[in-house]
Amino acid sequence: MDAYSKIVTSVAAELLPKVAGLRAGRGSGSAVVFTADGFLLTNAHVVGRVRSGTVAFADGTSGGFTVVGRDPLSDLAVIRAEVPTPEPAVLGDSDELVVGQLVVAVGNPLGLAGSVTAGVVSGLGRSLPARSGSAVRLIEDVIQTDAALNPGNSGGALADSEARVVGVNTAVAGAGVGLAVPVNATTRAIIAALIRDGRVRRAFLGLVTSPAPLPEPLRRRTGQDSALRVAEVIPGSPAGRAGLRAGDLVLSAGRSAVGDAQDLQRLMFAEAIGRPLPITVYRNGALVDVIAEPVELTGSEL
Repeated sequence: MDAYSKIVTSVAAELLPKVAGLRAGRGSGSAVVFTADGFLLTNAHVVGRVRSGTVAFADGTSGGFTVVGRDPLSDLAVIRAEVPTPEPAVLGDSDELVVGQLVVAVGNPLGLAGSVTAGVVSGLGRSLPARSGSAVRLIEDVIQTDAALNPGNSGGALADSEARVVGVNTAVAGAGVGLAVPVNATTRAIIAALIRDGRVRRAFLGLVTSPAPLPEPLRRRTGQDSALRVAEVIPGSPAGRAGLRAGDLVLSAGRSAVGDAQDLQRLMFAEAIGRPLPITVYRNGALVDVIAEPVELTGSEL
């Protein structure tokens, strides 16, 4: 057996028992066991608004599950099986992925239980819009892969060559283009909130940004290579009241360097609501410090 096949078969052997098929109302999909006490990770759109459903494992075990929490703005949900579950899969870190790296998708596409496909990481840093009511948020750092994904793969595992789950398969954008929600520090914070509270409380700042490289003099001055360029400030938002403007380069927030959207988004959880947030921006050749006070995202802000 060639080296490529050995990797794919070993990942399949490790993960197939740990990826379940779900039936939630009229919908179906997949889920990954990630704790020893029966918690599984899936997509919010797979479970929809139902509170329970059925889960089936590769060894023939099946039974009910209850929804512990769901977060449509990250398209993640946590469920708990009411039957014994296999040993949990290991969660990896998508921040360590590189374009061209081998990945393996495990799920239940089109009702075909225990299906495995393989491909590469086709792209990183993609964005995927997610909606909850009137609130819209971009899921950042989405993984693009050419591993074949079909309806039913949603909620299943995207794994690296060591069978570590680095993404949760979520969408098919076209032929040969699959997308997966990344498993990283932000994802772990969301999962912890879903287990603890059943939902994710988010802080709202009111900025629309995009990554931007820093000019060389500013790189030497700050020691960082990139920042976030402010494309738009939502009128009446905390950012607007703090005096932030379109064109500003956000260098730091909460006294931590900001190099990409994830750096800012990982600050926008419950702990930031109603608390002063120091922000440093580069504007017209000068460093400007402001204080913003994020509010809770309720769906009426956007």
